[in-house]
Amino acid sequence: MNAKKFIITSIVVFVVYEILSWLIHGLILMGAYEATASVWRTMEDMNSKMWIMWIGNLIWSFLFVYIFTKGYESKGPMEGVRYGLLIGLFMAIPMSIGSYVSIPMPFSLAVYWFLLSIVQITICGIVAGLIYKPAAKK
Repeated sequence: MNAKKFIITSIVVFVVYEILSWLIHGLILMGAYEATASVWRTMEDMNSKMWIMWIGNLIWSFLFVYIFTKGYESKGPMEGVRYGLLIGLFMAIPMSIGSYVSIPMPFSLAVYWFLLSIVQITICGIVAGLIYKPAAKK
């Protein structure tokens, strides 16, 4: 494993993931969240706990890239697309279905979470495919 590229890739994936999270949850889905405000914490309460989300997402980014490095096949961005789609499906299916079943929310929100999560994680996979390269063999 190329430790330097692993760290750089993990940090870039984290930044991209956070930007996409803001776009998805702070802009695209904000209306849906406002329409279902009774099931969520208040914005003040969520914001006071946001540091916990950032730590979790940072850990996720390192794990995401670590798993990517274990199956690395030198196929560039297309490898990232494949990996991102697989991990996106792996994460989005139980998250969206489980949330829909356990939280009183519209089915459409679960569908949006499912689709947008796959897009978000696929983009993270593309980033990993573009940046990570194994250490040169000596």
